[in-house]
Amino acid sequence: MRYAETGFNLEVDLTRGNIERLRTDPELTALHLGGNGTAAEILWDRVPPEVEPFSPDNLLIFSAGLLDATPVPGANRTCISSISPQSNLYVNSGFEGFFGPEMKHAGYDKIVIRGKSPGLVYLWIHDDKVEIRDAGHLQGKSPHETAALIQQELKDPKVQVAAIGVAGENKVYQASIEHANSSASRGVGVIMGDKGLKAIAVRGTKDIQVARPAELFQICIPRYREIYDNPSCGDLFLNKEDDSWHVNHLPWSNASKREKGYWLEDMEKEWEVRVESERITTQWENYSQELEEIRETVVDKSELLRGTGCYNCPKECHRSFYLPGGRKYFLKSYGKLAYAMSAYEDLKFNYDLLAAMQEYGLDESSMPQVLTFALELFESGILTDEDLPEFPTDGEDRFLYLLEKVARREGVGDALASGLYLAARQIGKGAEAYDRTTKRIEQLPLKREMPNYSYFLMHATGGTMDITQVEGSFPQMPIPDRKEREEFVRNWDAAPEKFKKWFLEWEPGQPLAVEAAAEIADWNGAMHDADDALGMCSLLSSFRGQFGGRPPYHLHNLPKLIWLATGMDLDSDGLLRIARRNRQLVRAINVRRGLRRRDENLSEDLWPDRDPAMEQKYLEAFYEFQGWTREGIPTGETLDGLGLDYVREDLVKRGILTDNEEVKK
Repeated sequence: MRYAETGFNLEVDLTRGNIERLRTDPELTALHLGGNGTAAEILWDRVPPEVEPFSPDNLLIFSAGLLDATPVPGANRTCISSISPQSNLYVNSGFEGFFGPEMKHAGYDKIVIRGKSPGLVYLWIHDDKVEIRDAGHLQGKSPHETAALIQQELKDPKVQVAAIGVAGENKVYQASIEHANSSASRGVGVIMGDKGLKAIAVRGTKDIQVARPAELFQICIPRYREIYDNPSCGDLFLNKEDDSWHVNHLPWSNASKREKGYWLEDMEKEWEVRVESERITTQWENYSQELEEIRETVVDKSELLRGTGCYNCPKECHRSFYLPGGRKYFLKSYGKLAYAMSAYEDLKFNYDLLAAMQEYGLDESSMPQVLTFALELFESGILTDEDLPEFPTDGEDRFLYLLEKVARREGVGDALASGLYLAARQIGKGAEAYDRTTKRIEQLPLKREMPNYSYFLMHATGGTMDITQVEGSFPQMPIPDRKEREEFVRNWDAAPEKFKKWFLEWEPGQPLAVEAAAEIADWNGAMHDADDALGMCSLLSSFRGQFGGRPPYHLHNLPKLIWLATGMDLDSDGLLRIARRNRQLVRAINVRRGLRRRDENLSEDLWPDRDPAMEQKYLEAFYEFQGWTREGIPTGETLDGLGLDYVREDLVKRGILTDNEEVKK
């Protein structure tokens, strides 16, 4: 019997209309666990570098984590994997919520989509019953409206839906896949749209078996309460209207200049959406014996309705808001970072703008960068009134204008919808100087006042194209007060001993040693790789080590949960080995598609007084720690040592790797 997993994948060919339920190999679970790990194996095996991202042969894989739908609190993540048209590299995104567990209750660990539908369709999965249904009536609908209409059509409000909006239908590179109170971005929404797939609807009623249920529940029931009481996990900032911490400590900006002191107390009020209207009524006035006109101002404003959480998790990392006009908006975990990300004086975000992005199905991380890019080009004269006809003067209206242009690929929005790297080259006239992407992807545009080389390594070498999927286990900056630092380290049960030593010795204003930065970057990434394979929410694990040092899940306690759920006997070293195996496999996919050292660089304004020689020194140390060649290619010894000998054989066959580890340029 297979424990914690179903042992089956659902394969759907949209070109042929073929649907298959295929049994999976348990050996792959032993090697990669599940989620993103086994998805990478499928993409390696079935999507060679000759396959273009928009080819029918490219795959779009929805993967439930190995611990999804088990009693483990917070295990609910769905990973979505493909080859990105923006970078031509592997992309892994995902969302929390309810979709992954529902997939497993329906009997599937993965949904593997290939081919292209000749018309817009949606996939309906109800346990063993699977149908490809016409979605013509859903064309142009928002993702949330699509979900509601599908639930009505199927007469079941418990159906879980992942859908794209008009941006995905128009193959906008920044398109998201929206599910309930979460979304996936980074190049997966555009692939879903390219395949003509509007939505996937899932309803499952099957049980998931675990290896040792009594012992697992004995741990998980009190763990649920511990998570609820833990102030250092979940979205720490969602409950605060004051976002000054992010702006002051993480100066994100895609603009050439960051606005200093960007956050003011008055900005807390700007999140509110307020619409005033005049209401005119009449009443009989006894004194004058006439009908008199009564005028009054009616205020319709945004209001928090309730907090929302995910499957089997006590944290409420999302918010449901009422907006004027009877609209509702789900504020996603970290959605408000769009505000801090812009740090642009003419751009004032509020719930209206975030709701508009959700309505179109656009990524809330990349779109602020698209806006800032377009505004800088406009102010520099590269974009003109001819390119942006009837361009508003107000910041909010400008953003709404650009959102619609991008989502519908109209005018200059057609260029912007292909990502900033390609847009800059299509627009020309010097626009390339304003492109601040990494590997052609709109990364969170972090600017720092002094070098942080572990972050340089995570930004430059991260395989997920999103720094928030790499960082988090190690604090972003030293704690100035020595006693507070010692207290943090004393309670830091998630970290290996040498990491505690490095943090204890890290003084403000000093860069981390080369060895420390390389290993910290690796450890941060490996913890995310483990979470993505298990389906664990990073806000309870890999992303939360930096805050308080006591995340509910970490390298030392996850192996026991895996053993109780699956029967796999793992220790911390074994889990770390699997995470690193998955990372090396993703690296090999990207190397096979052309990734080299020259691609692992960052925007020139990452921090003042860049030292390229020092950056290359840190990069060299990281490559050496990973077991890569000077060009960033995993060596044969590294691959063989992780049981990836078949990967080494393929790289040698293609001339990418030779017996003496020389690289074919």
